[in-house]
Amino acid sequence: MARPPAGPVREASYEAPPNIALVKYWGVRDPERVLPFNSSLSVTLDRFRSRTTVRFDPGLAEDRVALNGAAAVGGPYDGVVRFLDRVRARAGIADRAWVRSDNNFPTASGLASSASGFAALAGAASRAAGLALSDRALSQLARLGSGSASRSIFGGFVEWRAGRRPDGRDCYAVPVLPPDHWPELVDLVLFVQGAPVKEVRSAAAMQWSVATSPRYRQRVREVPRRLARIRAALRARDAARLFPAVMEECDSFREVCETTRPSLDYLTDTSRAILEEVRAIDRDAGRPVAAYTHDAGAHVHVFTLRPDLPTVRRRLGRLPGVAGTQLVRPGPGGRPIPRPSPR
Repeated sequence: MARPPAGPVREASYEAPPNIALVKYWGVRDPERVLPFNSSLSVTLDRFRSRTTVRFDPGLAEDRVALNGAAAVGGPYDGVVRFLDRVRARAGIADRAWVRSDNNFPTASGLASSASGFAALAGAASRAAGLALSDRALSQLARLGSGSASRSIFGGFVEWRAGRRPDGRDCYAVPVLPPDHWPELVDLVLFVQGAPVKEVRSAAAMQWSVATSPRYRQRVREVPRRLARIRAALRARDAARLFPAVMEECDSFREVCETTRPSLDYLTDTSRAILEEVRAIDRDAGRPVAAYTHDAGAHVHVFTLRPDLPTVRRRLGRLPGVAGTQLVRPGPGGRPIPRPSPR
């Protein structure tokens, strides 16, 4: 096959947020196309962003990638190159690229840095390659780098539809509710001191769960009903229905991880103390005041309503091992960053 001709230097930048899943995806039926076993639902977060610049340059002999100011090596580098190869194939170009990506939040610790990172990479690389993609098509492209990246294209409350087609054409994320749908709902992120960096990428770990967890198949059967409950509670702005369902979903996800062989235990003692304190807050109040959730990492997200925030923040922030808290809200999705005009 003839090699596509080298083109001019092309550059584009894009920024994207992470998201926290209220209904998790964990495991895919087709690893190559990243087609999940179940649909998922997430909240796009404000404040946290990944900003990525891609420059295709015919003068480069190989791709060069910098993540948070350091040259990427090993798995992170290989993942970016594989993703760029998909973009190059779609655009019909052969040029290597410079990639620079920076996060304003911790990486590889359960705060969805892969979601924001690959969403930003999809936006920047596709634009730099000359592709004009719709948001739906961009969601499908981002999915190929990290499944949850499909949701970070959109703001507010987002559902990633698993679809049924083997080619993945019906597998993409869609916005469900806008960021300002429920102004009283907030997310208190608790950063855990000494949170370990993941040694095994989630893409590999989740397939261990598919193959070995005795709870996996039952979870997949349960998720559609729970997703419908959570979606309905969000639409109704009903914390009494939402918070218990969110914790039930998180507990189900964690049980699958912990019954995987080898076991996937992402939490620290501090993480577990946070979960127990949230349960205690609800018990003491005699009603659902807050709800915890976490991804594949030690940091914990706690959802509550503004009137209850002072109590929740005070009780959780004083726990030993909590390094700090950050209040975030549902926020906007990804966006291209215009190049500055020449003076």
